[in-house]
Amino acid sequence: MTGAQIRQTFLDFYAARGHAIKASASLVPEDPTVLLTIAGMLPFKPIFLGQRAADVDRATTSQKCIRTNDIENVGRTARHHTFFEMLGNFSFGDYFKEQAIAWAWELSTEVFKLPAERLVVSVFREDDDAFAIWRDQVGIPAHRIKRMDEADNFWASGPTGPCGPCSEIYYDFHPELGDDHIDLEDDSRFIEFYNLVFMQYNRDAEGNLTPLQNQNIDTGLGLERMAQILQQVPNNYETDLIFPIIETAAKLANLDYAQADDKTKVSLKVIGDHVRAVVHMIADGITASNVGRGYVLRRLIRRVVRHGRLIGIEGAFISTVAESAIQLAEEPFPNTREREATIKAELNREEARFLETLERGEKLLAEILKREAASKAKQISGLDAFVLYDTYGFPLELTQEIAEEQGLTVDGAGFEAAMEEQRQRSKDAHETIDLTVQGSLDALAEHIHSTTFLGYTEASSTSRVEAILVQGSAVDQAEAGQDVQIVLDQTPFYAESGGQIGDRGYLSGESVVVRVVDVKKDSDFFVHVGRVERGTLKSGDAVTAQIDRACRRRAQANHTATHLLQAALKKLVDSDISQAGSLVAFDRLRFDFNCPRALTADEIQQVEEQVNTWIDEGHAADVAVMPIDEAKAKGATAMFGEKYGAEVRVIDFPGVSMELCGGTHVSNTAEIGLFKVISETGVASGIRRIEAVAGPAVLEYLNVRDAVVRDLSDRFKAKPEELPDRITTLQTDLKAAQKELDVLKSELAVLKSDQLIATAETVGNLKLIVAELEGVSAEALKTAAERLLQKLGAGAVVLGSIPEAEKVSLVAAFSPEVIDKKLQAGKFIGGIAKITGGGGGGRPNLAQAGGRDPGKLAEALNTAKAQLVESLQ
Repeated sequence: MTGAQIRQTFLDFYAARGHAIKASASLVPEDPTVLLTIAGMLPFKPIFLGQRAADVDRATTSQKCIRTNDIENVGRTARHHTFFEMLGNFSFGDYFKEQAIAWAWELSTEVFKLPAERLVVSVFREDDDAFAIWRDQVGIPAHRIKRMDEADNFWASGPTGPCGPCSEIYYDFHPELGDDHIDLEDDSRFIEFYNLVFMQYNRDAEGNLTPLQNQNIDTGLGLERMAQILQQVPNNYETDLIFPIIETAAKLANLDYAQADDKTKVSLKVIGDHVRAVVHMIADGITASNVGRGYVLRRLIRRVVRHGRLIGIEGAFISTVAESAIQLAEEPFPNTREREATIKAELNREEARFLETLERGEKLLAEILKREAASKAKQISGLDAFVLYDTYGFPLELTQEIAEEQGLTVDGAGFEAAMEEQRQRSKDAHETIDLTVQGSLDALAEHIHSTTFLGYTEASSTSRVEAILVQGSAVDQAEAGQDVQIVLDQTPFYAESGGQIGDRGYLSGESVVVRVVDVKKDSDFFVHVGRVERGTLKSGDAVTAQIDRACRRRAQANHTATHLLQAALKKLVDSDISQAGSLVAFDRLRFDFNCPRALTADEIQQVEEQVNTWIDEGHAADVAVMPIDEAKAKGATAMFGEKYGAEVRVIDFPGVSMELCGGTHVSNTAEIGLFKVISETGVASGIRRIEAVAGPAVLEYLNVRDAVVRDLSDRFKAKPEELPDRITTLQTDLKAAQKELDVLKSELAVLKSDQLIATAETVGNLKLIVAELEGVSAEALKTAAERLLQKLGAGAVVLGSIPEAEKVSLVAAFSPEVIDKKLQAGKFIGGIAKITGGGGGGRPNLAQAGGRDPGKLAEALNTAKAQLVESLQ
């Protein structure tokens, strides 16, 4: 069976048994606690946790997954991967153990035709029910049913919450070894290919297990592992799911995989696995960066480049190999072909960027390794690893991998210390997740209802308080002055999602008022964040929920303007432009998009004019809910990173823009009023950002600028239209005055230096001057030193100055007689400058240096004098 046939056979098998076939979710997960989709069940986690109702009782999927925790094993073992497909069948409170086991066995033995005598199963040590089903109903001999401990055969969503025992099916590659000493951890003999999770308990904070009201089934069958078994190849890499990618890489390196040595095969396998992974990551909207999932992508791409070099591939090659990966993926995952241009462009950019510094980085690393070997050290310093990362783009893990090949380790703690400053700068790129609140909601999930959103049509509602959280813990009531998170049964408040921030407003009851400053969405719960302004709020209270209408109108204007902006960019700049992030606030909007270059001033003006034209034309919104396939067929644009169900909301301004969107919008573009671009900048490789304002915020923006222009007009006694010429004239005058000032300062420095001739000391047969010239620029200081040395003849001159706050200038001028005494001005003044917190250097006869600590200048000059006196005697 081909990999494609295995995938389809699995899905068809369960579809024939009442399971709805669900499309794979994105590799960018809804779950905020993980960077990437790491398991087939992850998209259904909110259902298993009781946070969201299932739309079907049974489902089956082929879910794409990424895991990098075992990346060092990729290519070295038979079945470790970063990217893999997990085939799964799921039951949400429908069938349970008996049916799940029976179908898993039927699929394995009757459909995939695996010999029963080659299969061994495991169960949790205390799961007598599963043991009995396998033995008595399926007919597996008891000695081929292995009881395993909790670490291997018990699944839990966390310390508390839903959990349950597992049962796994293993394939035996060597049945001739007999049944006497079956060790399922012997991966040279056994491969686990099917895992059945029986979600039947809820674990409380004390560790007590109680049966769940609705028991669920979560299973996973590894597509690559089943392909290895059925295609009878020695490892997953040589299946038809990956091997064509490996063959493409081998051809580029003029290699025959079959004849290659083990080290070369490892590199080919790494390339095959990682290229497959990065193609899907970029297809799902991930772009390379130094943060989060973008860092994972960059790390994988750079490992591909390095392993390509190891097997002799010169120059850029990833996009060629990526074409093989796209060909393999385009049928089950059409977005890989649809995003082909973006995928290859991103790969080419990242590869080119890394190749620019790779050779120099490799040379530096080779020098470091040689140095450490010579000193018999066992570790590369954290600073060296940081320089490789910061200057040459080597991820720490890549340095660790190369060092390990040479028997060395890397000082990770030292690396982290060197990285601390960069981390501080990148904090804005991280999102803080309140896991305490999330954990409390998980615990409440079985006892409260999910929130019904009324905000598309209602600005206020009568609602019931379902839950109150204070400092992350559920409470029965909250008093005035306390910060709270509140869950209502229904609400008009929009919760932050899709880039749009949450609504503001108030909750009010008979004697209580709560000011709501934000609203977050956790699965199907809307968490209203705010403070109790008056009275006591109790769980179960009826309250009036009222949004701030003015804020909502502003958000609507900015959100619709964002849709128009994307449409204008696609129309006027590049039809392949797609959203890479956004922010819709009350006072502004921000739109990040994929584009390899900066927009020109003309393009920005054209985009702005197009958006305002559409606003002026008054296009009415057509909002409809329809099946996602129908929406995509109509041409609706889907946003990367957003999660969509079977039914989607489509915001259509006919002839202008059509997008899948759950946000709030104006009913007619004319309601926006005006649109103004504030800035266009680059935020990452291949990612541009436009910041803009729309609606009432445009007037506020223009008022601020008008006030600035009025003030400048008053100061310069000029009309607004005359300001540019007046400022240009002033700049020209200022430059001329500055030049005159520099000449005067230089002349002053010469006059001051002439007075120093009388202070020259004689050391041996040489003259020496070490002195400070106050307020002299670095260039004037250099001129003065040269003039003094010329007058002295044989000797040395060292001058220092503080030309401005927190800045020190130093200069040394040595005659040939001084240089003959093995003194060089560059090396000498560089050492002296370190005293002032700086450095520098230059020629043996003349050199300049600088520092940052003026308070140390006197000490530096005294040290210079002492050293010269000692050396010249």
